[in-house]
Amino acid sequence: MGLVLALHHVNITVPPDAEAEAKNFYGNVLGLEQLSKPSGTRPSGAWYQIGASQLHLSVEREGRRALSTGHVCFTVSDLSAAENRFREAGVEIIPDPRPIEGTSRFYVRDPGGNMLEIVQCVS
Repeated sequence: MGLVLALHHVNITVPPDAEAEAKNFYGNVLGLEQLSKPSGTRPSGAWYQIGASQLHLSVEREGRRALSTGHVCFTVSDLSAAENRFREAGVEIIPDPRPIEGTSRFYVRDPGGNMLEIVQCVS
């Protein structure tokens, strides 16, 4: 068995001026369950539960960085419904630049410029 047992959380950073919009994006557009942050953590940002893992939204005060292709991937049960929800929220859909046979997916960017891959759940 390897050293790593599970993925606990992923940390996404946004600039201060995108914090409120990012909280809306993750909480309302994606519908993630927001957690109460433990005492001793920074008051800015938010934590969300996704199954057994978490997404931590942090505010990064340093200068803006160039957009990256580094990303987090979310599995959804209905890709068309997910795409419609993003479009209704005014989020640009980025088509899959490198399609993989048997996989349906697209990409979006959150208000802080972080890339998210959205992929159809395969049974």
